[in-house]
Amino acid sequence: MAFIKNAWYVACWGCEVKSGEMFHRKLLNEMVVFYRKEDGTAVALQDRCPHRFIPLHLGKIVGDSIECAYHGLTFDCSGKCVKNPHGDGKVPAAARVRSYPVAEKHGMLWIWMGSQAADPVTIPDYSVLESEAGFATSRGYLHIEANYELMGENLLDLSHITYLHDGYLGSPEQVGADQVLKEEGGKIHCNRWMPNISVPPIFDMVYRRDGKPVDMWTNMTWIPPSCFLLDSGVHEVGGKREDHGWYYGVHILTPESEKTVHYHFAAAMPPGTRMTPDEAAKFSALRRHAFEAQDKPIINAQQAAIGDNDFWEMKPVLLSVDAGPVRMRRAIERMTKEDVAIETPAVPIKVIRPAPASV
Repeated sequence: MAFIKNAWYVACWGCEVKSGEMFHRKLLNEMVVFYRKEDGTAVALQDRCPHRFIPLHLGKIVGDSIECAYHGLTFDCSGKCVKNPHGDGKVPAAARVRSYPVAEKHGMLWIWMGSQAADPVTIPDYSVLESEAGFATSRGYLHIEANYELMGENLLDLSHITYLHDGYLGSPEQVGADQVLKEEGGKIHCNRWMPNISVPPIFDMVYRRDGKPVDMWTNMTWIPPSCFLLDSGVHEVGGKREDHGWYYGVHILTPESEKTVHYHFAAAMPPGTRMTPDEAAKFSALRRHAFEAQDKPIINAQQAAIGDNDFWEMKPVLLSVDAGPVRMRRAIERMTKEDVAIETPAVPIKVIRPAPASV
């Protein structure tokens, strides 16, 4: 499976890469090691010494460089070998590893793994996670044993919360929700409106309606290739949106391999939300429970059922709620083909001319 490489992906939460330590992770089928230079700047290198292919994260940080644990070759933050302690000390031209562009933004460490120039301006806007925004935030991570498109479909189609998350995020009346699908600027929006329904427990805690019916919305946006932003909340029946009845849900997927994905998630509660610290902790725990104990087993089982088969060749039955996921999947297919063309430049054709005929 090919991945879209010319895009920004979240490698990890920024706090996971600590000064003086190395952090390694498999991303888009490539092993990458992260560390910080002495000035705190994050660095990402291919996690494989070109000499005997030992993972560099087994070595040690020396200044702003990494020393391989096996033979002491040292690589600087550009990936160039700057020290060969053996023989005459000459450094072979091939002694280098790939260095990846990284950017630290919104509390996350982003990585660009393609060949085109990387512009941090194109990183999706998750400024609600910045402390200056005044939102109360909680963050988490899960490793999912499934293709990132399957998890993406789960996020873009929230009709499943009536069944999979009933008693937490969902309630029975949500099944008949009106759904509006729109696409603009390359993004896909799946908006659901659910008037006069029984309040889901997690929102009863946020809104404090004491179990009374509410109007509810779930507006999910897909930002290609694998970032999502949820705007979800409740208000009194026939009322208007208020500061303390909603939140932003951040969901970001980074493929690890064809059948595994790194899932980073967060919630941002707006200023004015009436929750005690204990209630905020419970809110965070309930969300994680829904993702870890409900979504994860289902998506893992879905991947196991699909196995190595092609999704479309299995002829999935399509429902009206699949409009968003299908549009997302088609967009990813198109973007992948375009990206592969960029990453695989045409090879010049060698013309073999016949030898001149003898006289």
